[in-house]
Amino acid sequence: MRLRPTRILALLVAGAAAASTLAAGPLSPAAATPLPDRALSSAPESPRAAAAVFWRGSWAAAQQPLNPNAPGWAKQGFVNQSVRQVVRLTAGGTMVRVRLSNLYGTTPLRLTGASIARTSAGAAVERGSQRNLTFAGRKWAQIPAGRELNSEPLRMATTAKERLTVTLYFAHRTGPATYHSRAIADSFRAAGDHRVDPGAGAYTRTAANWYYLTRIDVRGAQAQPRNGIVALGDSLTDGHSSTHNGNNRYPDQLAERLINNRTPRPVLNAGISSNRLLTRSPCGGEAATARFRRDVALQPGARTVIVLVGTNDIRQQAGTTRCAEGAPRITAQRLIDGHRYLIRWAHERGLRAVGATVPPCGCIGTNETIRTQLNQWIRRTAGTSSGYDALADFDRALADPHRPNTLRPAYDSGDHVHPNNTGYDRMARAVPLTKL
Repeated sequence: MRLRPTRILALLVAGAAAASTLAAGPLSPAAATPLPDRALSSAPESPRAAAAVFWRGSWAAAQQPLNPNAPGWAKQGFVNQSVRQVVRLTAGGTMVRVRLSNLYGTTPLRLTGASIARTSAGAAVERGSQRNLTFAGRKWAQIPAGRELNSEPLRMATTAKERLTVTLYFAHRTGPATYHSRAIADSFRAAGDHRVDPGAGAYTRTAANWYYLTRIDVRGAQAQPRNGIVALGDSLTDGHSSTHNGNNRYPDQLAERLINNRTPRPVLNAGISSNRLLTRSPCGGEAATARFRRDVALQPGARTVIVLVGTNDIRQQAGTTRCAEGAPRITAQRLIDGHRYLIRWAHERGLRAVGATVPPCGCIGTNETIRTQLNQWIRRTAGTSSGYDALADFDRALADPHRPNTLRPAYDSGDHVHPNNTGYDRMARAVPLTKL
């Protein structure tokens, strides 16, 4: 009998309850159940609808609730301030739209205005390229708590690897912000309304987070409307320890590899640092099983998902750190069941699923045994009816051949968990392009 994802999730929840007595037990229904439809406003098209209108995600940042350990402006929010954010597209088109999120807000978000422009350098934009974004015919918008909203389509020719700057102006107090805690890129803040200001002079403050901005979509100028790739994961996907403002995360480098191979495709980064597969994290937000629908399955134009998650489930056990609160004891079988759930979800949405092995993470003893067993299952079942459609063996790509439970020194950022830029490039090269 074939189990639907909801049934698999129910079994995982039941197993979690039996395995732990922690208050925030693994895969409790509140932590693991994907958000209902009413949690999305102006929801992205289903794969079938996306193919019909040719919208594709070109850049993305998964949103999360406030991370108490991350610096930035999310806690205090904004009032009479402009927030300028620079992103790099992975696909171009003739039209563009911006998606904003108030998913974790507790009050309606009042956006006084927003603009988009071509990036010059830092907070400066190319003079004359600034365009106001509109929402239902207005320059302002109000996004209810727990909702997201697309801007109206704007005619703007873009290309892959082009940098765009989105500026949001908030005249009214926002309260704590929905955001992405580890952008590994500068965002800029100015007092007052500087939406269309081409210069950088007013933007005197910087932070390494993305605020409210969750996706940029493009349409037109593409042969295949549904060929996007979504990278789901934790800090290894988020790009922890890669060069600041360098776009050296492995999904960035995968997009460049596809472009250089003359097979360009959109690559969306759905990584969140400290994210776990099975349980909510105080630092990494909702579990990957809970956010899969929103951050992967509903991305317009998505065709393939690459899943790299499990490191924090293994490392963050028994509440040893602030980020590990609520983390139960983990077994390899529970992680395997979680991966099976994601595979079922992907297949029922018509997505190909590529399974990535967990690289060396400084684990020893039982934790290293769990990592090894999980990786063995991913490898053994890849390409079969019981596993992922294809394999990205990041473990073998990054491991020291003489000490396979550690990163090769040439790929190690220094913390023995996260790769450096060379390591992230090695990960991108380990993705089988013909299987995407």
